[in-house]
Amino acid sequence: MQDKQLFAHLLSVEAPWQVERVELRLEAGEVHVYLTHPRAVRWRCPQCGRRCRLHDHQPERQWRHLDIFQYVTIVHAAPPRCLCPEHGTLAVSLPWAEKKSRFTALFERWVIAWLGVTSQSAVAEQMRISWEEAHGIMQRAVTRGLARRSIEKLPAVGIDEKAFRKGHNYLTLVYDHEGARVLHVAEERKEASLAGFWAMLTPEQKDGIEAISMDMWEPFINSVRTNVPDADSKIVFDKYHIASHLGNAVDLVRRQENRRLRLSGDDRLVGTKYDWLTNPENFTLAAWRQFGALRRSDLKTARAWAIKESAMRLFDYNYEGAARRHFGSWYNWATHSRLRPIVAVAKMLKRRFENVITYLKHPVTNAIAEGINSQIQWVKYTARGFRNKANFVTAIYFHCGGLDLMPKAT
Repeated sequence: MQDKQLFAHLLSVEAPWQVERVELRLEAGEVHVYLTHPRAVRWRCPQCGRRCRLHDHQPERQWRHLDIFQYVTIVHAAPPRCLCPEHGTLAVSLPWAEKKSRFTALFERWVIAWLGVTSQSAVAEQMRISWEEAHGIMQRAVTRGLARRSIEKLPAVGIDEKAFRKGHNYLTLVYDHEGARVLHVAEERKEASLAGFWAMLTPEQKDGIEAISMDMWEPFINSVRTNVPDADSKIVFDKYHIASHLGNAVDLVRRQENRRLRLSGDDRLVGTKYDWLTNPENFTLAAWRQFGALRRSDLKTARAWAIKESAMRLFDYNYEGAARRHFGSWYNWATHSRLRPIVAVAKMLKRRFENVITYLKHPVTNAIAEGINSQIQWVKYTARGFRNKANFVTAIYFHCGGLDLMPKAT
C-alpha cells in the first residue's frame, strides 16, 4: 500500500476527495496530509442538495486530526465553492470537519468524549492543544446540541438557582423533570432570567405544562404567572425548600438557646446542629436512640424540631381536606409556640399555602435538581472554579443539558 493510500485509509478519505501528497516533518513531530479532488466534480449545494458546478476555491485551510504514529497530524485542503442556480455561490460541506472548525470531526469527538469525564486542562494536555482550543470544542458542541435539541412536551419543569460564587451571585436554572436535564441557564435570579426559557416554547407547550416546582421566590412566581396559562394551579412550592426554611428556623432557635444554656454551664446543645436538621429516615437506629433524650426534652429546640417534623407530614396526605385540617392545626400550634423563627416560617407558609398544597395534585419536587447540582459541583471542582460566568454556563449545558454534542461522523 502506497503512502497516499495508507493515509487516505487512516483519515477515511472518500471520493471525490483524495490524498495528493504527504509531508513528514520529523523535527516538528508532524505529518501533513494534503487533500485534493478531480476538476470535473459536481458538488452538492449545502442548502438544497442540488448537484452544482464548481465556482472556485477558498484559500487553503488546515485541520488538526488525531495523531497518527504519535505524530501530530494536520490535514490541508482548499474548500470548494459551488454555484447553485437558486442559492448562489456557497462553500460546500466537507466530510471530515464541520463549518468554522479547525479540527476534524473525529478529533472533536474524542475531545468531547474526554471532556465528559475529566477537566478541560487534562484533555488539553493529553490531546496537545491549548485550554482555549479545548474550550472552543466544548462551546461548539453545546451550540450544536442546543440547535439539535427538540422539546415536544414538558409535563413538569423545575426552577432553581445555583450559586456561581460566594455571596448573592446566582444563576437561574430550569430543569426538565421527565428528561432529567437542564433546559435553560441564565444569569441572576430575576424575573427577566426566565424570559429566554419562555421564548423557547410555543403557546401549546406552555399550556401543556402541568406542574412547575420552585422555591417561594417572588420574581420566579411573577414570571410563571405572566407566561403560563392557569399558573396558580400548576405552581408547586418545592417541599425540600420548605424543609430548608423550617430547618433554618429550628437552627436559629437552637443557636439562641445554646448561647443562653452555656452561660449556665449547660452544654446539651453543643455539637448537635445536624441532629436537628437530619431527616429522621436517615438516622441509624443507634443514632436515633441517642438523639431520643434531646428530642423528648423540654428544650425550646426540641419543641421547634417537633413543629418542623409535624409540618413535613403534610406531604404524606392523599386527600386535600385532611391535609388542610392538618395544616390548620399545625399553624395554630406553630404561631402559638412563642418561637419567633418558627412563627415567621408558619406565616410565610400560610401566605403561600395554596401553592404548597398543590403538591397533592402534582407530587413533584426539585429532588432532580439535587442530583444535577451534584454534577455541577463536580464540574466546578474539576475546573478549580470558574472566573467567567459564560464558561460556567457552557459547562452546565455540556454536562447536564442532555444534548447531542457530537459532530457528524467522518
